[in-house]
Amino acid sequence: MAESGGGLRLLMVSDAWTPQVNGVVRTLSTVSALLRRRGDAVEVVGPERFRTVPTPSYPEIRLAVRPRAALARMADAFAPTAVHVATEGPLGWAMRAICLARGWPFTTSFHTKFPEYLHARTGIPPRFAWAVLRRFHESGAGTFAATPSLREELALRGFTKVRAWTRGVDLDLFRPEPRDPWEGLPRPVFLYAGRVAVEKNIETFLRLDLPGSKVVVGDGPQRRALQARFRSAHFAGWRQGEALAAAYAGADVSVFPSRTDTFGLVILEAMACGTPVAAYPVTGPLDVIAGSGAGVLDEDLGRAAKAALECDRARCRAHAERYSWEACAEAFRQQLVPVRS
Repeated sequence: MAESGGGLRLLMVSDAWTPQVNGVVRTLSTVSALLRRRGDAVEVVGPERFRTVPTPSYPEIRLAVRPRAALARMADAFAPTAVHVATEGPLGWAMRAICLARGWPFTTSFHTKFPEYLHARTGIPPRFAWAVLRRFHESGAGTFAATPSLREELALRGFTKVRAWTRGVDLDLFRPEPRDPWEGLPRPVFLYAGRVAVEKNIETFLRLDLPGSKVVVGDGPQRRALQARFRSAHFAGWRQGEALAAAYAGADVSVFPSRTDTFGLVILEAMACGTPVAAYPVTGPLDVIAGSGAGVLDEDLGRAAKAALECDRARCRAHAERYSWEACAEAFRQQLVPVRS
């Protein structure tokens, strides 16, 4: 992106922001911090600045109520040289409308296969949500997508402005040592890390016939029900920072049962800790794991999990070292578009 003066003034608008804990928040917060470190001014507007209501069936996530007027004032006060609309929630739609009304070009990013999530929760056919998402993103100047298979899928669904933007991993935080021994749990330890929600397909993981122990690190609306039904599994709750890294490193295999994620940052985090990943051969895992020797893909997830026990942990770490947050932030920055040319 061309710029003048002392650097970029980026306004980033996201319905996913702290205190939420998920891959979208982790990506946006990390990229924002790196851009600020290089001298850019970055203003992130999330739901915490507005009156909010809980998301139906997911009260931990709160949605801004009628944010457009206040959001417009915030945008004017900040005077951005670039605008990025990260999500398709109430804040995203409001910022999209503001940009269109003022003739400001903006970029978007595609983080979540929302049509499949909606279908999993409500049964609504995905084609309706895909039409809405296409309308949202096509009005911008570019849609950032993390993997080749996702970009190909979006193109097949009529998205015409898709741009590559991969992800990274904190290699200093996520490392093979120290390891949580998971004391008292029979080995091998198979670990799931992330939100405990229906779209993550965790029940499939918990139903697998595997030796040793199953561990769930995370929380969410499905935890109570799953914990009551699968009493042999160990539910460890949320872990962050060093505690999360030790949880990955102490596991023998990280199981990624989702079929709807667009990347899966937890895949890289586990690999950086030396832990191989078992997953379905779908968008995200296909791009990150296939051919790496750092995990196993199979439509039989149990077979993949058992086979992953044979992966070389040093090779897992080496594969993760190919992904840098610095490169992720720079690619993001270079593809932004100026509000005014």
